[in-house]
Amino acid sequence: MGMEQHIRLIAGSMILITLALGLLHSPWWFLFTAFVGANLIQSAFTRWCLMEDILEKAGVAKKRRD
Repeated sequence: MGMEQHIRLIAGSMILITLALGLLHSPWWFLFTAFVGANLIQSAFTRWCLMEDILEKAGVAKKRRD
């Protein structure tokens, strides 16, 4: 799995988890959902993503090697 797939998996998981927590536990969790969405929009314009830097340091390859 390449870098883009990892980022999409993490972002999608965070959104679904915080939506569930917002419905079941506290509506304050929706702020985290909004943060993830804002980060995705910001990264689309700036081409910089903190999660990409974190995954790169963890050894995830940028491009998928087949």
